[in-house]
Amino acid sequence: MFRGLNIAVGAKDRLALIGRNGVGKTTLLKLLGGQIEADEGVRSVRPGARVITLEQDPDVTPFATLHDFALAGEFAPAPHEVEAIADQLGIDLSREAKTASGGERRRAAIARALASEPDLLLLDEPTNHLDIAAIDWIENWMARYNGAFIVISHDRAFLTRLTRQTLWLDRGQMRRNEIGFGGFEQWMEAVYAEEARAAEKLDAKLKIEAHWLERGVTARRKRNQGRLAKLWEMRETRAAMNGPQGTAKIAVASDDSKTKSVIKVEHVSKNFGERTIIDDLSIRVQRGDRIGIVGGNGAGKSTLLKLLTGELAPDSGSVTLAKTLDMIFIDQQRSLMQGDKTVRDVLAEGGDWIDVRGVRKHIHGYLKDFLFDPSLAEAKVATLSGGERSRLLFAREFARESNLLVLDEPTNDLDLETLDLLQEVIADYDGTVLIVSHDRDFLDRTVTVTLGLDGTGVVDVIVGGYADWIAKRDPRKAARIEKKAVAAAPPPKPVSAKLTYKDQRDLELLPKKVEELEATIAGHEEALADPALYTRDRKRFDMLTGAIEKARTEKDAAEMRWLELVEKAEGLAG
Repeated sequence: MFRGLNIAVGAKDRLALIGRNGVGKTTLLKLLGGQIEADEGVRSVRPGARVITLEQDPDVTPFATLHDFALAGEFAPAPHEVEAIADQLGIDLSREAKTASGGERRRAAIARALASEPDLLLLDEPTNHLDIAAIDWIENWMARYNGAFIVISHDRAFLTRLTRQTLWLDRGQMRRNEIGFGGFEQWMEAVYAEEARAAEKLDAKLKIEAHWLERGVTARRKRNQGRLAKLWEMRETRAAMNGPQGTAKIAVASDDSKTKSVIKVEHVSKNFGERTIIDDLSIRVQRGDRIGIVGGNGAGKSTLLKLLTGELAPDSGSVTLAKTLDMIFIDQQRSLMQGDKTVRDVLAEGGDWIDVRGVRKHIHGYLKDFLFDPSLAEAKVATLSGGERSRLLFAREFARESNLLVLDEPTNDLDLETLDLLQEVIADYDGTVLIVSHDRDFLDRTVTVTLGLDGTGVVDVIVGGYADWIAKRDPRKAARIEKKAVAAAPPPKPVSAKLTYKDQRDLELLPKKVEELEATIAGHEEALADPALYTRDRKRFDMLTGAIEKARTEKDAAEMRWLELVEKAEGLAG
């Protein structure tokens, strides 16, 4: 996985450990924590220093209760400290360990780790299975913490707020930079750009081919700027259909909008015993909406999701679903993945071709679209990391024809590149999306409407993402979040005084060129969908394959050039 790594952790270091799923981040954290031994090299710890690990999936099965688990370990914490933290996290430690949920196990592990007075905390996905309130509490605790920590996390907001240095594990090598996660992506793109230039100078075809994934990720991230602009435009359009901001009703703008409705909720209420979960909610979900559902554990997110999809009937009011709905549901358990099957079995039922929403694609090309090396086609699902399994599930499910996509905690176990990819797929999806998530940054980048539950039955209906919901509920907290985001952002690029004639012409003509290239790619892919073409006319098959790659390269270059010009024009307008 890696060889010859050198890492030194100082007493006040706040390190983000970044790398793709499967590169060895968790293995490295176990080495640093002393759970496993390296094949070569030396691990040295300052005498008396307490190194505490918060594992991604803590094993509580040897213990009768979560309380017993929380008080165990090499550095047994004081009971009153554990109980105080558990109380603030909202966890009942008397719960039987074997019946505890993932969130309860995670909270008990956090209580044990933080109460152990660590000098160095090793945190593996600390925000998984936690609600936003618990994540916020941990962020505040970590901000006050005087020791060092290394954290693996997909939560951009968590990393941006807390880290000051970055360790980047990439292709068996470790890079370190004295910047927090807020500057990581700019640093990463600079490294990849330099490597690409070096490869081109060497004219090493194989080395250039080895960079297809990295360059693809960089291109995706740049195109995400355009998708964010598209998302803001969608939010503005959606806001025009709404009643007063923050009310639990979305008004209908015109008769035409009725034909676009896919889910109509009218005066819906739901109770469990004496407790009101949903109280008098009315909302009309339009075709193309991206709906985010947020709230604390137990606030009613799952109940609301079941009401919106028709799985659960309301106590009063009505939920009307469009008759043409064809739903894909991806849950946080990733329950559809079977370890004994190969990647080829999962995607193409053992064949070479997969139907992707009506278009046939070769499995190797489709694997590249989802950031897999094509050689993984024969790998068993059981050998993949948790994040790779999630990515494989996305690849299979997104190939199906559908018009309603339901995602329950989709970001768990994903690396940052896969999160970028998932945002891209959601942005390009033609149908409606319902997302339950605690990932604040992910919601801000993907949803057009947020349904916020506070646990009292009230549902805030807000056009925008998580930050917009917070701005409605707590303006002072929103101001703090905005201030930190601005501080973490890289400085803006300088712009020239005006657009040149060539710039202006490219700005006008490039969108049409992109459309023409997309049509060319679609036409060639349709021709390649003929399963007999390869054996009947190998020369034409190779010609079409090469033409597709050339057109995609030109399309990527045109998109990035257009985005740069848009940014430049906006900067001049500002």
